[in-house]
Amino acid sequence: MTSAEVRRITNDIRTMKIRGAGKIARATANALKITTKDTKARTPAEFIKELDRVSKLLLGTRPTAVSLSNAIRFITLRPKLAKDADLQTLRRMVISRADEFIYASKDAVKRIGEIGARRISDGDIIMTHCNSGCALSVIKTAFKQGKHVEVYVTESRPFMQGLITARELLKTGVPTTLIVDSAVRHFIRDVDEVIVGADSIAANGAVVNKIGTSQLALAAHESRVLFFVAAESYKFHPGTLVGRLVEIEERDPNEIVNLKRFPGIRVRNPAFDVTPPEYIDLIITERGIIPPSAAYTLLQEHFEWRPGEEPP
Repeated sequence: MTSAEVRRITNDIRTMKIRGAGKIARATANALKITTKDTKARTPAEFIKELDRVSKLLLGTRPTAVSLSNAIRFITLRPKLAKDADLQTLRRMVISRADEFIYASKDAVKRIGEIGARRISDGDIIMTHCNSGCALSVIKTAFKQGKHVEVYVTESRPFMQGLITARELLKTGVPTTLIVDSAVRHFIRDVDEVIVGADSIAANGAVVNKIGTSQLALAAHESRVLFFVAAESYKFHPGTLVGRLVEIEERDPNEIVNLKRFPGIRVRNPAFDVTPPEYIDLIITERGIIPPSAAYTLLQEHFEWRPGEEPP
């Protein structure tokens, strides 16, 4: 029986009360930790079966955000391999790895801010899209270092996550301008660099992020403006090592418009798009800065994968 708290977390991820790939990953880790603490399983097999069931519930919420599935991989893979471990050992292992993942996730955001801020110069004007903890970490770290930066923030429809970003920047004191998504190309020539986050990064360096990111990247490429992606290592998608495609989530049309007011209309509402690697200048991770072409190597090292094997 899934606890009420785990059901709430699952629903909050699905309905985007919990949003942002990093927060989704940490909420996933917390859900597995709660499951482990509350379990009524009497044997290791029953416990692993319960973890599998909760994992499937979580995986069904936001299919594009690989941070969710990677959090589950990190926390449950080793316990599943520990076939001879007793129940209490398995429980301690899952709780320990959930805590480890949450700590590492938060620390990665801080490290990305410190590494990425080195690429920001005093007086730079930055554009960002949606609400990325990593992108914000880079901007806020540069500002706290005394660099005078200004930021253009897109609304990021339909959920208007740009308003969250704008509030965070204003709290820090960063001069911030909010623009509609369709004004990106109008203002791009005023910008020194674009910094966005990522929900998934493929082995070829392509970045899956909030819908509208690829248009912003295209505008930056056209205007010779630098385009940076800030993302933790667990946002790299291991399935793409063997050619699997990242599933693009398509959400409820009613998020765009009340369908009752437009009977017969067809509405498409993809939550993400794919930015080709050739439009990306660099990817900032907690392990350092890499070009998109190095994504394959990072994935191999991070997941300890060898060609010919199934990805983890």
